[in-house]
This record gives sequence, structure tokens and C-alpha cells, in this order.
Amino acid sequence: MHTLTGTHLLLPFGSGHRRPLLHPSRRLPARVRCSAGDKKQQQRRAYPFDEIEPKWQQHWEVNKTFRTPEDVDTSKPKCYILDMFPYPSGAGLHVGHPLGYTATDILSRFKRMRGFNVLHPMGWDAFGLLLTICYRGTHPKVTTARNIGRFRSQLKSLGFSYDWDREISTTEPHYYKWTQWIFLQLLKKGLAYQAEVPVNWCPALSTVLANEEVVNGVSERGGHPVIRKPMRQWMLKITAYADRLLGDLDGLDWPESIKEMQRNWIGRSEGLDGLDWPESIKEMQRNWIGRSEGAELEFAVVDLLGHEEGVKLSVYTTRPDTIFGATYLVVAPEHYLLSSIVSDGQQKEVEEYREVAARKSELERTDLQKEKTGVFSGSYAKNPATGEVIPIWVADYVLGSYGTGAIMSVPAHDSRDHEFALKYDIPIMRVVKPFDENYDEGEPFLGDGTVINSSSSLTGLDINGLSCKEAASKVIDWLDSTGQGIPLSDKNFGRPINSR
Repeated sequence: MHTLTGTHLLLPFGSGHRRPLLHPSRRLPARVRCSAGDKKQQQRRAYPFDEIEPKWQQHWEVNKTFRTPEDVDTSKPKCYILDMFPYPSGAGLHVGHPLGYTATDILSRFKRMRGFNVLHPMGWDAFGLLLTICYRGTHPKVTTARNIGRFRSQLKSLGFSYDWDREISTTEPHYYKWTQWIFLQLLKKGLAYQAEVPVNWCPALSTVLANEEVVNGVSERGGHPVIRKPMRQWMLKITAYADRLLGDLDGLDWPESIKEMQRNWIGRSEGLDGLDWPESIKEMQRNWIGRSEGAELEFAVVDLLGHEEGVKLSVYTTRPDTIFGATYLVVAPEHYLLSSIVSDGQQKEVEEYREVAARKSELERTDLQKEKTGVFSGSYAKNPATGEVIPIWVADYVLGSYGTGAIMSVPAHDSRDHEFALKYDIPIMRVVKPFDENYDEGEPFLGDGTVINSSSSLTGLDINGLSCKEAASKVIDWLDSTGQGIPLSDKNFGRPINSR
């Protein structure tokens, strides 16, 4: 086969050897043609990395070139550059590691050259995440140490300027004793508690998997089936100090851009509404942030005639202003009350749906791009604001670990609810119109505006004409005064301790 590379035509010769044949129009004059000796000389003039790199890496290690001394010149400015520690679960680094580490190494060297006291350490973050190690059938301590040794040698071969005397391994007892100490302080302050939370459980591996370790319903390593099951575990109230953290940011002498990043990270999701981001991204952020303002209200389970059956579903909502537009409820497949409210006629269909949902990760279930699926529970609830009977559906886009595991669905003003309602032919009631009255009737309106179609002589609640903010406040007060709900500023305040 002839292969054309630039101006050279490569032809096969002998036993697989090929030599370049210049195109006639590009042949060099005889006096400038390169001999085989000339080519070898050119190759020798190329950068001899196999000689220079090991030489200087050995020099740096022997002389501790990048070590930050215990006694530093305090007249010089300080610079602490910390990389994200790799998780040594595999046989070696992947390309993403040096991609980020190269940037911080450049900065570290630049700062040293500018006269800064630079602290640039490296370490290994594997505490509590030893699944792949256990799976290979060796003791976690043995495999972790072997992997760390491989990672360390690779990083040194890349020539990064780490202070290896300050290497940290989170699997060592002298390190994680402080992790345990911190947990005890959180426990004493009431910030650690136990709760039943749905997890990714792999029966074959007998362990819980992170969402990233589940692909298409099976474990990433081994391909074993993974199910969602409730498990009692320790949780941390990660947003308990959100208001204090936000308030204290104003007094810090930090660049405003950094403070804004901190505000977004701390966890107040209401600010997302003003961002020009795709709704799918904002919804992912709301779920991750886990802090929002709203109310928890109760929907009584009733029969078709509206007679209460002695069971109430608690629903958490960040949009109490849209309560008149709630035309159905959705409960998570793992909701603890589902078995007690599903009708006899729908029992089989609901159980089959629950089994399918149990094999999906939270990432799969909350992907806004996937087609919404669900099944009717066979039961109904009463909207406390309208007194009307609405159906209760089961759908996997609602998570048992978020809020109460049940939502009031307002298809006119929520993208997921709108898609679901169209698919299953559920009524759509518009209860908010934009201030400029400019919107697409066929799409859900997600913004702020004036409340419409929201009054009931039966319940005595009337919020027509109010802004969304004013209406939400009035609905919360009404729920509180009638004993049908309570205001909540932080329903989803917990996260599993072993969550990544």
C-alpha cells in the first residue's frame, strides 16, 4: 500500500521496511541531500529527555529543591498552592491528572522565581472509598500502598515541583484520627444525625456505590446489577450555617468574583433564577445545593368522592405561589407511604415500575433530557387550596432523598411536570402570567409575574393579582394558620457522610 505523508511517498521495501521517496518535482539537489549519517546527527540534536529529565529529577530529590523549610524568611510573601489529591483506585494516573497539575506547577515555579515562600504539597485521598481495592481480592491497605507508590513515581517522572516531605495519605491512622475527631465535634453540635436514605446498593459487591460508579444500572467495575434501597446512615447538616457564611463574606477582603463564587457554592438556590443558564443546568444546581426557601404542606389522600382515607402526604415546595396550579402529585418509587396508598388494581404495575426504578442511579433519574416515565398509583389527594381531587402518580424523576420524596406538580410552571402532564394527558392550569404578558402558551412559564386563576370561595384563599413573592408569603401564612403546612427554609439540609 502506498502512503502519502506531506511531500514524501512511502513505499514498502523488503521485510516491512519503508523509505521515503521524494516526489520528482520536490527532489533536493545532490549537494544538499541528507545522508543516513546526517539524519542520525539531527536526531542526536533533538531534546534528549531520557538523559536530562532523570538527571535533574534526581538532583531535585536529593537536594530537596522544592521543600518548604520549617523556618522561612517571613519578609517574603507566602503562597499556598494545593492540588486536588488523586484517588489511588487504579493502576496509575489518567490524562486528567497532569492536565490540572501542570497548571499549578507552572504557577508554583513562577511564584518561587518571584521570591514567594511557596508551599506546594501532594497527597492521596482514598479514605472511605476502597470499593475497587476490595473487589480485586486483596487487602485494602496492601493495594492502596501499591497504587500510591505507582502514582508517586509517575508524578515524579513528570517533574512536578512538589514538596514530597509533606506528602499526605488520608488512609493512614495518624491522618484519619482527625477526621474522626471532627465528626465527634459535629455530633456534639447536633450537625450529624442518622436517617434512612436511598443508596446505590450492589448485592454482588456487598457495598454502596457512588452515582459515578453506576453505569446503565450496573457497577462500573464487574458489571454487577445495582439497585436503589433505603439504608440507615450518618448525615451531615451541610447548610445549617448557610446564612451566617453568606453574611460573613461581606466583611472579607477578597475579590468580589471570589466572594460571588462562594455565595453560589454555600447553597442558596433562589439566586439561580436570575442566571442565563439552561434550565436543565439550573435544576441540577438546585438539587446539588440542597437549600431553598419554601413550605411543607399536607395533601390528604382521598377517594374519588373526596372522602379522606386517614393518610396524608407531606410535600415540600419552593413555589407555594403556584399551589392553585397543582393538578397532580408525584411520589418517588421508594416513598415509604407508597405501599399503603396504591390501589389493589395498580399494585402489580406499580411494583414493576419500582423494580425498574431501583436499578437506576440518581443521575439517570434526574437527567432532564431523558423521557419522563411514570405510573398511576390508583389513588387521589385533595389540593388544600382548591379542595379539588387530583391524581397521585409514581415517577422516578422525583427522588426519595430530596425534600419529602413527594411533590405537588404544577405543569404550567415547571418543565419536568409539563412534559409529564403532556405525555399522560393531565390537566394544565396556568396560574402565573409574566408582567409584560409576553409568553408562549404552549410552553411552561418559569419566571416571576402576576398570579392569576388562584382564588377559592371553598377554602377562603385568594392570591389573585399578587406578585409571586407576595403570593408565596400569603400562602405560607395561610397554610400555617389553617394547620395544613409550615414554612421551611431548609428542607434538604442533609447529605450522606460518604457522599462524593
